Amino acid sequence: MSTPVFEEFDPASDCDCPGCVRARRTSRSGRTGRRALPGRRVGAPAACGLVVVAAASAVLGAVTPAAALGAGRPAVHRPHVPGSDEPETPQGGKAPLHGPGGRPTKPGAARIPAATRTQIIKRAKAWLAAQVPYSMSDYWSDGYRQDCSGYVSMAWGLGTNEWTGSLDQFGVKITKEQLEPGDILLYHNPDNPERGSHVVIFGGWTDYTHGYYTVYEQTPPRTRSQATPYPYWSHTDKYVPYRYKGVAAPVTAGAPAAGKEIPYPGAAAFGSGAGNTYVTRLGRMLVARGGGSSYSEGPGPTWGEADRRATEAFQLAQGWTGAGADGLPGPRTWELLVTGKGKGVGGTAAVPGTAVRPASHGVPGYPGRNFFLPGAENPYVTQLGRRLVEKGFGGFYATGPGPAWSDADRRAVAAFQRAQGWRGGAADGYPGPETWRRLFTAADPERVTGL
Repeated sequence: MSTPVFEEFDPASDCDCPGCVRARRTSRSGRTGRRALPGRRVGAPAACGLVVVAAASAVLGAVTPAAALGAGRPAVHRPHVPGSDEPETPQGGKAPLHGPGGRPTKPGAARIPAATRTQIIKRAKAWLAAQVPYSMSDYWSDGYRQDCSGYVSMAWGLGTNEWTGSLDQFGVKITKEQLEPGDILLYHNPDNPERGSHVVIFGGWTDYTHGYYTVYEQTPPRTRSQATPYPYWSHTDKYVPYRYKGVAAPVTAGAPAAGKEIPYPGAAAFGSGAGNTYVTRLGRMLVARGGGSSYSEGPGPTWGEADRRATEAFQLAQGWTGAGADGLPGPRTWELLVTGKGKGVGGTAAVPGTAVRPASHGVPGYPGRNFFLPGAENPYVTQLGRRLVEKGFGGFYATGPGPAWSDADRRAVAAFQRAQGWRGGAADGYPGPETWRRLFTAADPERVTGL
């Protein structure tokens, strides 16, 4: 059976894996020297193990994959192919923690311990931060083998080191559409299981086209994360998505059920020292109702002065004064926000079930500046980002346009505005009605000095 080919983005380093050395040999006339990785003999093969943690970047509109992955990222692809004169290194097999001489799993220990998606990704990132060297025989300090299947065993929190031929027993098959961070993509080669098999951890889609995702992987020379085409560089018909059987939902005290109206959590959830999911929820609702100008950065779980100012602005918009506009959300403030009733900041009447829609200034479809401020999260941000990508300004997105307003959106808008010849405040990165018109209509390219 032919040796599988793994492709990757050329990192900005002097990687000494066989594929990199082979590439350098062909590019440097007469220079065939090579160095050995620390702790590894010269000539070790490049069979690699990967863990894919989701968020990978897809081709956005007319933008190339390289552009979708971020400005300045190398777009050179090359194979990881062991040289014909190099011995093959098989993947590690099943083993206890810390290797054959390690202690077996404690009696009574859960075969499939529970783990949240956050925990799985956090563990994967821990190896990434430590830059754990790749090895099919060595074991890291936590007891897990330093290859692809050992990496997944570690991230899932298993009590043993599994291999690609057994990891499926700890998961259930899912579809591409069901993939979430912490799931895996598994390729087990039954014809030659010690060669060619591979597994990666899915970290999340990088954009709405679901063509690329973020992968966390254990591969020569060390743990790596990058944007990867779905399902993987090679053997694209062999990788099968699996979900860990022990994946558990995060437990958040008092968190409301999804899809239901959120009841008022009580005054103690807000104010100085408060930190919880309700503060985040409040901030997002206030931004959607026109209070985004109070935030210099997106709403978060810790109560701050920005939350108080935005709440006060909303209360004043209802005509309340005195204790009724103290900046602390009471039951009535909360009710108006969650139901979409009342008036938004600025006096605009709300549309039930939706965010406030400011005047369009005569430009069809333009929702108003309040939809594009720090902390804003709505479909208009996604619509704007996708259009910017179509117009050739997608290079600012590392993970693709989404509903949450980000600095990537602002930079892409500013670049588009500068392309119109605008400068200063007219190119501030926040879309006004004329920016919107030029993006979404075949407008004449006349100069505009203000938005």
